[in-house]
Amino acid sequence: MADQKLLPVDEALSRVLARASLLGEETVAIDAAQGRTLAHHLIATRTQPPVAVSAMDGYAVRTNDFPTDAGLRLVGESAAGHGYGGVLNPGETVRIFTGAPVPEGADAVVLQENVTTDGGIVHPVETVLIGENIRAAGLDFRAGTAGLKAGTRLGAAELALAAAMNHARLPVARRPRVALLASGDELVPPGAEPGPAQIIACNSFAVAAIARDAGAETIDLGLFPDTIEELERGVQLARAAQADVLVTLGGASVGDHDLLRPALARQGMALDFWKIAMRPGKPLIHGSLGQTHILGLPGNPVAAYVCALVFLGPLIRALQGDPDAAADRSETVVAGAALPANKGRRDYMRARLSADAHGRQVATPQPLQDSSLLTELQQSQALLIREPLAPALSAGDAVRILRLPT
Repeated sequence: MADQKLLPVDEALSRVLARASLLGEETVAIDAAQGRTLAHHLIATRTQPPVAVSAMDGYAVRTNDFPTDAGLRLVGESAAGHGYGGVLNPGETVRIFTGAPVPEGADAVVLQENVTTDGGIVHPVETVLIGENIRAAGLDFRAGTAGLKAGTRLGAAELALAAAMNHARLPVARRPRVALLASGDELVPPGAEPGPAQIIACNSFAVAAIARDAGAETIDLGLFPDTIEELERGVQLARAAQADVLVTLGGASVGDHDLLRPALARQGMALDFWKIAMRPGKPLIHGSLGQTHILGLPGNPVAAYVCALVFLGPLIRALQGDPDAAADRSETVVAGAALPANKGRRDYMRARLSADAHGRQVATPQPLQDSSLLTELQQSQALLIREPLAPALSAGDAVRILRLPT
C-alpha cells in the first residue's frame, strides 16, 4: 500500500500554490516585454483593419455589374495607405493592391490573374461573390475588446498583437525574486579542484534555469557548509535580498548532517510539509518565512530538477498572476517498453521520445533511473509519469508524459 504519511503530489502542489498571488506590476516598453506576463487585460485601442481592405492584388468591383460583356471602365487606383478618393459607380473598376482600402461602392475584388485588359477597359473572366477577397473592417479585432488576457505570457505572437493594438508599453507582472542556497560539505563550485570525496555543485544552475524560464529573477547565494550557523546565515542573506522565494538545495532529508529544517525553523519558518509521495523527490520542504515562500529541494541532481519542474515553475507562474499555473501539462503517448507495477509514490521516469511506424509518440524509459545520473537526464526528452500503485503495463499501452524544456 502507499505510505499514508507521504503527501500526494497533487495535494502538495495545491498547497504550494495556495498563498501565491500576483506580486505587483510594472510598465515596460514593448521591446523589453518578451517572456513577461501581462498583469491585466490589454484592450485594443483601435480597430484592425480600420476599414475594409483588399486581401489580394486585383480590381475592386461591384457584383451587381456581373455578368458584363462590355467590361468595366478603369477609373483609378487604391494602394495601401493611399486609397481611391471617389465612389465606384456602376460599370467602373479600380485597380487595387493588397491591404489597400476598398473604394466606397465596391463589394468584391477580382484577382488580377482573372481579368484581361484592353486599354482602359477591364474584362473579368470570372464572377465573384459579395465580400470575396475583402477583409472586413474589424476582421482581426475591434477597439475596446480585450485582445490579450491577464496572465498571458508574452511571446512573439502576443507582442505582435499588442503592437497592432497600438500599445508601446505593456503592464506586466513583477518578476519574482528567487534566491538559491546550496548546502553540503562535499560541494565545490565549477572550476575548482575537488578533493577526493568532493563533487562539483551543479543543482543551482539547472534550478535557476527553470526559474528564469518561468519568468523569475534569480539570486545565487552560493554554497554553504553543513552547519546550523552557516545555513542560518544563508537564510538571512535571502531575507536581506527581499527574495519572494527561497529555494534550498540539499540538506532536506533527516540524516545527521541534514540541518536545513532546523536552521529554517530557528529563523522562524512556518513548516507546511516536508515529505511527498514522489520519486525522485520525496524529501521536499515547503513552508513560509514571513512573505517569503520556502521550497527545500533534495540534493540529488535529478530529484532537484524534477521537483523544480513540478513545483517551482508553477509557483513562479502563480506569483505572476498566471491563472493556469496549476494546469496539468502532461500528455498521453505510447509506452516503448513494459514496466512492472509501481509502488507507493508517483514516479517521474526519464524517457526518450520517438515516433513509431504509425506516427505515434513513443516514450521509452532510460535503463538507469538513479536520481544522481545527469547523463540520462540530458539524453531524455520527457518524464514518464506513473501513478502510485499503478499496475504493470506492456509496450504499446497508453502512458502520460511531461515534456522536458529544451
